[in-house]
Amino acid sequence: MQTKYKVGLLRGNLLIASVLLALLASATTTLTDALLLWLAATWLAVTALLLAFNHRRPAMVPWQLLPGLLLAALLWVAPERHITWLWAWAVLLMLPQPRWILLLEALLALATWWPLREQLGLEQWVLAGLLLAALMLLGLSRALDLRALRQSTLRRARLVPGLSLWPGDRLAHDLALERSRGHHEGVHTELLLLQTSRHRCWSLAQRLCRLTHSFEPCYRLDSQTLAVILLSRNRREAKERREMLCLHLEARGPVRAIALADLVSLEDERQTLARQTTALEVIGEAANA
Repeated sequence: MQTKYKVGLLRGNLLIASVLLALLASATTTLTDALLLWLAATWLAVTALLLAFNHRRPAMVPWQLLPGLLLAALLWVAPERHITWLWAWAVLLMLPQPRWILLLEALLALATWWPLREQLGLEQWVLAGLLLAALMLLGLSRALDLRALRQSTLRRARLVPGLSLWPGDRLAHDLALERSRGHHEGVHTELLLLQTSRHRCWSLAQRLCRLTHSFEPCYRLDSQTLAVILLSRNRREAKERREMLCLHLEARGPVRAIALADLVSLEDERQTLARQTTALEVIGEAANA
């Protein structure tokens, strides 16, 4: 099943869950319970509507905190009416989120289970705690599996659907491939490194993809560094294309061009780019153009 269809299925499930929570909220007579349920329904609905088919981080940190806080509030306010929601902690641990939020949710689960001793009795309370811990471990295991799968996908998947923008892990492999291809086909190949600010990185990356050919891969090396492998007929055409890109990209940071035939170390070039004071530096064959 293609990813876009899985995203559609997930969106549908979130909307169904949102509707069910809204029905529960409308049937609840207690104001506090109704408010918390309406907030949870709204969170699910907005999450479904904002869900997008891409490989960037799926949600902002404050947005990921909301479901755990809402669940904890619901169990603290009226545990006798919503005690079955205790098992939802195992589901929340499966969401893609930072490790510190996973730890926070585990602490919140402990904090919501602990006050239930008087209501459940000692034996049932201990048994509920053991079952909850087991389910949460299963949820955490699933979350780690999904994290590993997502990281593996990121290494080979486009970062923006429809654009030739790839993760930086691919660049080392592609450099060797394009260097060999350029040598056999007699074309001029060069690596263009661009440094920008964090808030402009994604917009600049998408503009870079649209200004280059579809067979010229672009890469996001980190939150401030982009790269593209340019293929040209000769060094003169490479110079013209480089100048055109710098003009239309309006890159405010330094740009560094290195002919692949003269590229020794990608890491050294990245470190040099970080210290570069000039707007553009051309290294290798292109410097003699």
